[in-house]
Amino acid sequence: MQAVILAAGRGRRMEPLSRNCHKALLEIGGTTILGRAIDSLVAADISPITIVTGYRAGDITSFVTSEYPDVAVRFVANDDYDTTNNIVSLALALESLDDDEDVILIECDLLFEPRLIKELAGRPGGNVALVDRYRTGMDGTVVATEGGYVTQVFPTASQDADFRYQDKFKTLNIYRFERHFCQRTLGPMLSAYARHVDPNCYYELVLGMLANIPQHRIAAQVVAESDWVEVDDPNDLSVARFAFDLKARPELLDRSFGGHWSFDILDFSLPRNAYFPPASMHAAMRYSLPDVITGYGSAQQVLDEKLRLYLGCEPGRASLLGGASQAYPILRQLYMQARVACPSPTFGEYARAFPQAQHYQDRPGVDVAEVQRLAAEVDLMVLVNPNNPTGTTLATQDIYDLAASTPSTDFLIDESFLPFSGQPSVVSLLEAAPLPNVIVLTSLGKALGVPGLRLGFIYSHDPRVHDALAASMPIWGVGALAEFFLELVLKFKPDLAASIEATVTERARLIELLGALPYVDRVYSSGANFLLVELRGRDPGSAAAIRAELLATWKIEIKDVSAKFADGLPRLRLAVRTAQDNERLMAALKCVESA
Repeated sequence: MQAVILAAGRGRRMEPLSRNCHKALLEIGGTTILGRAIDSLVAADISPITIVTGYRAGDITSFVTSEYPDVAVRFVANDDYDTTNNIVSLALALESLDDDEDVILIECDLLFEPRLIKELAGRPGGNVALVDRYRTGMDGTVVATEGGYVTQVFPTASQDADFRYQDKFKTLNIYRFERHFCQRTLGPMLSAYARHVDPNCYYELVLGMLANIPQHRIAAQVVAESDWVEVDDPNDLSVARFAFDLKARPELLDRSFGGHWSFDILDFSLPRNAYFPPASMHAAMRYSLPDVITGYGSAQQVLDEKLRLYLGCEPGRASLLGGASQAYPILRQLYMQARVACPSPTFGEYARAFPQAQHYQDRPGVDVAEVQRLAAEVDLMVLVNPNNPTGTTLATQDIYDLAASTPSTDFLIDESFLPFSGQPSVVSLLEAAPLPNVIVLTSLGKALGVPGLRLGFIYSHDPRVHDALAASMPIWGVGALAEFFLELVLKFKPDLAASIEATVTERARLIELLGALPYVDRVYSSGANFLLVELRGRDPGSAAAIRAELLATWKIEIKDVSAKFADGLPRLRLAVRTAQDNERLMAALKCVESA
């Protein structure tokens, strides 16, 4: 068995990182991408290794000869690397090979588990392509399979607007080819096509021509449950580091506050309604996506009208926001000199919006008498209901009555998680009997299951609030896709109600399951779609250790909230997801228990 590594390309999509360093020599987890590939081949006893060079060829040869002096490596130069594509590089490589051994082909921008090469080399003879199910963030050539064999190859150029990825597989760009296939078929076809048809195409085009010829068919070996990353651009480096630098996983997630779609994780750290939107709503969004994203969204007045239809409120009382976070700078300006009281702990934006605030404790559970006393002493009373991360929930009627009995104090009521509590929104009470001292702020993404669309609203009968909003809001404050989604929700309100009910049911089940774990001291009652879990013992590091183990072993992300509480006890916040997802979480937590 021998190997070919294609390393001639310039890697333009990797710029600016590739301007002064070949992308195959970028470091991930303490070693280079190329070094990992060679190590995998050496571990599988595959030799010799032919490396096709071009861009920064001297860097490649210097690295290999210095780091692998005892490995049989030879170099083939693609001098036209800047004006040709990988079809030329592979043709040159195959022309140079000995004909008595099968070939393992690897492209130089891949990180993968070494066992994949051993398994590929250990298969019985035949042409084989390593493939994986298509997932978000992948790009490049995909294939269709039938009966375990590749039947069609789809380069990027053939993936049009109606292309379906659901039943396709992404090629890893790792292949095993029989020596006779290379010598008599693939090699000559590549050379002829590159010389006489198109030297700027991909070699996969030729593989696609051969896929349906029985004597040349290519088996599709699915690499399920295996880590691999194709590093095409700088964003892929974070994905690669997440996959192959296990200790870095918590830091990578902590610094991003989101954007987790590129990471292969099951996320219990960011609460959202896991039962909504339904599949039919996704289908409607997909169908309309080209029209929606190529057009402008509506002006604020129209957005507010659409919000009013969703809330069922009178005109002039609510404004649609690009997420609740859009309101914090405005509120900070309104109450810059005010005396403010906030719960502690709570959502971190409140500390940034009101750095001067005094705090009342949610231990979990708040002292209602303390809240009433503070409400009479401050200018602005912040109530987060349910509170994050505790899940503590107050009765809506009690909040309304407190605001009504304390007219000299303004109340900011955050109801982002309220739909899961069983309590009505204070908006319904304010519609019947308005109070000018109440502001309602809500992030819609939690209940609607689309935090990435950045939807929220602010509701108030105070003209100061609406004047401040009007003065600061841009003409297009909410994206067209978010606006279109809000329109669709009106058609799916029964599905939304069912999704809330399903979440509440699953929350009750998850409380029982978590409470049975021997290292769990308490699972607090919650009115939100997350649970606060207190661990036994007093070492706050135990929560961080569990999180790190779940990430490293199970690719499950949870939230360590120990530092949010003054007592320092180890605590986790776990989102309530679907029953299937929650079972995966429990299986992992039970393994932590037995470790």
